[in-house]
Parts: sequence; C-alpha cells; structure tokens
Amino acid sequence: MDHPTTKLAQIPEFVIGLKKRFRAAVVAPEDTHTLEAVVKSSRDGFIYPILIGDSAIISNLLPASFAQDNSRFEIVACTDKAEAAKLAVAMVKRGEADIVMKGLIRTDLLLKAVLDKKKGLMKPQGVLSYVCAMEIPAYPKLLLITDPAVLPFPNLQQKVAMAKYAVEMAHNIGITKPKIALMSASEKVSPHFPNSQEYQTMCKMTNEGEIGNCIMDGPLDLFLACNPASVALKGSHTPVAGDADILLFPSLEASNPFYKSLMLFGGAELAGLISGTTHPVVVMSRSDSFKTKYYCLALACLLVEKSC
Repeated sequence: MDHPTTKLAQIPEFVIGLKKRFRAAVVAPEDTHTLEAVVKSSRDGFIYPILIGDSAIISNLLPASFAQDNSRFEIVACTDKAEAAKLAVAMVKRGEADIVMKGLIRTDLLLKAVLDKKKGLMKPQGVLSYVCAMEIPAYPKLLLITDPAVLPFPNLQQKVAMAKYAVEMAHNIGITKPKIALMSASEKVSPHFPNSQEYQTMCKMTNEGEIGNCIMDGPLDLFLACNPASVALKGSHTPVAGDADILLFPSLEASNPFYKSLMLFGGAELAGLISGTTHPVVVMSRSDSFKTKYYCLALACLLVEKSC
C-alpha cells in the first residue's frame, strides 16, 4: 500500500482493487460469523473459499443465494476437526491454497498442524507469534499490538521476533517507519522489572539496524506511548512521542486483557494474523465479530500479495 492505512476498511478496499481471488482453506467453518466473513469476501471478489468440515452443517448455514452457485466455493467433507486442520495445512503446503483460516476448532488443534516439523508451515527458526492491527475510535490511526494470543512470557529472542513481525506488518500496511513502544507500567528501567532491562537491549539493537526500519523506545507506559499531551506534561524526550504505531507487551497476561478491553469497552475492531509461518494463518476467537473476521481475511490476502 502506498499510503499509511488509518482504517481497517482500507485493507479490503485495496485487496478488492487487485482483482484477484486468493484461496482460503477454512477449517471447520461451522459457525455463522466465520461463514458470513467468508461469503462476503467471496462476493467482494477476493476469496475463493475451500470449506473443510461437516458438509451438512456447512451447507445448512450457507446463504441459499450463495450455495446455489458451487463455482464460487468448494466443500471438503471432514468431520474430524484435527484431520481438517491437517488437510488445510497440506493444501497450503502443496500450493493448492494460499491461506489457512480457523473456524469452529480449538486453536491448539489448528496450531498443532501448523507447527508440525515435517508437514507444517513454520519458517526455519521461526517464532510463532501474533500481531493484530486495531482500529480504535479514540486513536487517530491503526495501532498494532503484539503478542495478545500466543506467547505467554516471551524471552528476549522472542520479543525481538515479535518486534520484527510487527514492523513487517506495519510496512505492509504502508507505515514506512513505525514507532514501537515497549510497554511497561513505568518509563523507568528497574531490576525489579526484568523486561525493562531487556528493552534496553532491544533499543540498542534497533539503533544498530537489527530490527528493521523503525523507531523504538522503552520501557514506556501507555500515556507516553499513545498520548502526546502526557509526553509534554512529563517532559519526556521519548522518540515515540505519544504517537506509537506498535505496542509490544511483555506478556500475554498484559496484552490479552488490554486488547479485549479495547474491543469490549472501546468499540475497537481488529485484523490479526499468526506470524512466523510461510503463509498467512488466520486465528480468531469464537467471540470475534463477523467484521473482524472479514478484516482478518483481507489482511491475509494483502500479505500473500506482498510476498509474491
């Protein structure tokens, strides 16, 4: 994308403009929100869905007007969810699909197939992580967050991988030099908070060009990361300057409640993907809205296009 993306709706608009159909292997698409997102993506012209699961349930849930034209989709009958995950991963591995998408299947079952050392989709020496772009009514642009879904207590190596994946996603949505805030309860480095000391190492790595084209600072609290007025009030000289594009959290316990609070209380929507894989893997919560799942599919297509 040529310009920074500030709204999630810009992602499907861009993908629609490509006039391409990307093949999505959808595992156990036996819930309404997943199928709504898949059907809209297909009708908008950027997804060819391969629906792997209980064919009777899928057929009953598909809108009649869509189901009548079986040239627009494919159903692969498979009632065993673990096997359905393996089939989806195998299709991507063979080049028969571009994207794996989670439906009504436990995340651990899907990721087991993705992580398989011989048959899975992990990059060599890859770190499995998760990055999401959030549209928050109270923030003027998209805010990327990592990792609210996969890594419980990332070590330094994993945090570096998280930062690199987030920078890559930011570049893909048109943010040429993203500002990364390394999140903490305070901006002070302290031996009581081991993450704050690791953050110093990461900032040094960034300054030496090891993370990618980005600006990084931390530890920072949320106000210094995302509120310019607080930066002035505190007299801080952080280069992030209350204008963060990416928030990197020290643990799942910190990031997961944060991003769910934004959705529940702040009206945020998101588009997120698993990182560290050779192909996009769309993993969402069963409680995620149809719109979120639609945006996730569009983001996956964008990443496929960027990798070509």
